[in-house]
Amino acid sequence: MTIENWYSENFESNLKGRYIEPTSIKPLIENYKTVFDISVPGQSEMGLDIPLIKLGNGKKVVLAWSQMHGNESTTTKAVFDFLKFIGQKQYFHNEIGKFLNSHTLYILPILNPDGSKLYTRENANGIDLNRDAQQLSQKESQCLRSVFNGIKPSLCLNLHDQRSIYGLDNGMPAIVSFLSPAADEKRTITASRQTAMRHIVGINNVLQKYIPEQIGRYDDSYNSACVGDTFQGEEVPTILFEAGHTNGDYNREKTREYIFYAMLAVFGITGNGAGEVDYEDYFKIPENQKNYKDIIIRNVKLDDHSDLTSVAFQYREVLVKDEIHLEPFIDEIGMLTDYYGYVEKDVKGAEILTNPQEKLTVGTKISEIIDKSGKSVIFFHKIGSILT
Repeated sequence: MTIENWYSENFESNLKGRYIEPTSIKPLIENYKTVFDISVPGQSEMGLDIPLIKLGNGKKVVLAWSQMHGNESTTTKAVFDFLKFIGQKQYFHNEIGKFLNSHTLYILPILNPDGSKLYTRENANGIDLNRDAQQLSQKESQCLRSVFNGIKPSLCLNLHDQRSIYGLDNGMPAIVSFLSPAADEKRTITASRQTAMRHIVGINNVLQKYIPEQIGRYDDSYNSACVGDTFQGEEVPTILFEAGHTNGDYNREKTREYIFYAMLAVFGITGNGAGEVDYEDYFKIPENQKNYKDIIIRNVKLDDHSDLTSVAFQYREVLVKDEIHLEPFIDEIGMLTDYYGYVEKDVKGAEILTNPQEKLTVGTKISEIIDKSGKSVIFFHKIGSILT
């Protein structure tokens, strides 16, 4: 059996969609208590448990955490895909055994349970935990730091989602992106950064098979308030994972699969180990660009524009009664020649209007786009589409 076949038949189907919060993973945590070591090293500001999962007994100690930002759930799904892979006994015995003997992996599957429940980037106090690495003002930040200090990892995996706005110079979306964070203001290529870069090169080599030329690299501007920069500055190699968007996959079920393959690559279960690649190849991975929109309507006639123009729309994810709804808003009006849309439509000079008003205004929520002359709907996406 191939890894791909195993995944298609065995991924953690109990976790789907964008809204993943503590009750989503609680049954899985309970089931894994007989398979892995599970503890609760801390609680959130609202008193919710922050579980810690330990697997393996090797000398290479790795710490991973997901949903530091509560509305970034793709990597949490991938984490449980990975746990299911490691916990099963039917396939890949040698690879799994080697991993468990060589590594000790600690995973905080939802570091920000309050934010995950509220579906917000920040925690319950409105604090971005990824800007709290120095002050450690929040219980969640203190929990992560305490675990870090206690286990003394040799590698950290900082697991996130990125917005659908990111693409590459080649016109392709950045479906997955990575970063070896800076360790200082000068962005010095320290030994820990080199180690992280080598891991990323190895991951990139594996993922090119699945999403060729659709893997990006984040800008490495230094910010000491960020957790990755802080840990890197303490000479612990840290890798930032960013699960992005692929066309039509707003639930990010395909992206979770790529993150799963990336995790396998980190641990040498697939691909070459980090010691077998050149860290300088990291800089060959193209840097992310903010050059994508969810929808672009091109060659539109507007009263306040002398020439034909374009209108871009972005979706906002809104939590409504424990469901995530997509709500499109007008994001930008202009030529937009440097942007790509996951959905594009050329209306060839049509004059358009949108609900609830005729004049198109940036920031307006819309329901449908109508050809003003014929009153026909030229583009419609169901508003309130539920991500399940």
